[in-house]
Amino acid sequence: MTDTPAPPRPPIVVLCGSTRFWDQFADAALYETAAGRIVLAPGCNLREPHPLWDTPEKAEQLKRILDDLHLRKIDAADDVLIVNPGGYIGDSTRREIAYARSLGKPIRYTHPTPDHP
Repeated sequence: MTDTPAPPRPPIVVLCGSTRFWDQFADAALYETAAGRIVLAPGCNLREPHPLWDTPEKAEQLKRILDDLHLRKIDAADDVLIVNPGGYIGDSTRREIAYARSLGKPIRYTHPTPDHP
């Protein structure tokens, strides 16, 4: 039996952006997966009703958890893809971009922005 080296790990990309673009996240995940990348993305859409966040208190507690979890996904990723239809980037996404930049992560955008054509 010969030992063959494991193939290199595929690149990991994390999707960032507003969950108001939930359908565009799914589309970006599809294209990134088809390109051979491991995709990390938001796992909850707090804009859709669910018992896990059906009160303001539960929603706020979960949002804090999710915000920190998403930063850990950025830590684990090789690069970041900002899902930003129409060039939209909200405050949370701006913080994630700043965090990714502080780590030296390459950042791509699904749509041009004034700062990133």
